[in-house]
Parts: sequence; structure tokens; C-alpha cells
Amino acid sequence: MAERTITLLIVDDHPVVRDGLRGMFAAAAGFQVLGEAADGVEAVLLAGQLDPDVILMDLRMPGGSGVQAIAELTRRGARAKVLVLTTYDTDSDTLPAIEAGATGYLLKDAPRDELFGAVRAAAEGRTVLSPAVASRLVSRVRSTGNDALSGREREVLRLVAKGTSNRAIAGVLFISEATVKTHLTHIYGKLGVGDRAAAVAVGYDRGILG
Repeated sequence: MAERTITLLIVDDHPVVRDGLRGMFAAAAGFQVLGEAADGVEAVLLAGQLDPDVILMDLRMPGGSGVQAIAELTRRGARAKVLVLTTYDTDSDTLPAIEAGATGYLLKDAPRDELFGAVRAAAEGRTVLSPAVASRLVSRVRSTGNDALSGREREVLRLVAKGTSNRAIAGVLFISEATVKTHLTHIYGKLGVGDRAAAVAVGYDRGILG
């Protein structure tokens, strides 16, 4: 029985990179590149139009970052699985991308066969992480516990501790009030609490708030 063809959308602000990836997948059986995007905004638009199985997403792009695009695709309930393909493996890049909904995270120096395997795995909904990223995440979990708050969640909690309202927090962080509520829901879940006061108390107890 023939293997199902996996459809792709390539997102990268460098035309040479997009051309190279398109050529690589065109020369391999079982893949079809449906389109290319040069930034996150275009990626979200094309994902809606083309409905690919997998989106190869760069992170740092002028005109719309990969993390913003991943978050928007997740919000819209897009069927496509997002596989990050970037040169960056720092916590400030990997963690937000995965928290936003990325299925996998590979570095651009990955061998061709590893990339093909990662795309197939992502299409099946399996998580794929480059060794460097995987070890970084394991270290992070071991050092902070499974309830670690993201950087933005910590910012929200610090403002809550100061008695700041949701509307004021939204203004300070330049996000919507609905996003503030979403962050609070995540904070409550991670800290195992049900309200603002308890979240602040646990935050101090665990050293999150100093």
C-alpha cells in the first residue's frame, strides 16, 4: 500500500532557504509542498487557504514572528501540525514556541533524513525535538517542576501581586483583557489554586515572586 503524501507549507523569510527546502522535499517521495510564506502573518493566511498537513515554521522573521503565528493557528484550531525549523535553541525561543502549540522543534543543521522523519512524525501528531532542545527542556523541568510558569505568566502574577486589575494588566503588557484571563487560568492550573489571592500566596511560597 502506497504511503500517504504529506502536504507542506514552508515559512521562512529567506528565499534561499525556502528554495532549498522546496527542492529537498520535491526530490523525496511522499511529500508535496503546497506553498511558501515569508512571515508569520502570511503563514496564517496561507494555512487557512491551503490546509497543509505540516507547517515548517521559522521563528524570527520581520513582519510577523513564528511564535505569534503558531499561537494564532492554535487559536483558530488549524489542522496543520507546526514543526519549528530554526537556527535558535535558547529557552527564550524554544519554550514560547512549544507553549504556543508547536508539535516539534528542529534546528536547521539537522540532517535531511532527520528532517524527513520529523515531518512524518509531526504529521502523525507526534512530538519531535532536536537533541539539544530536548535536553534543555528536560533540564528546565527538572529544575523547576512540571508547574513552571512561562515568562509572561510570571509577569502577570507579579502584577496581580501588586493588586493590579485585569484591565490594567492588559494595558501594561499590551495584550487584551481576554488574554490576561487566559494567562490567569493557566497560572491557577499550574499552581493548583482557584483564585488570585491563592495564586499570589503560592507564588511567594515557591519563590516565584521572590
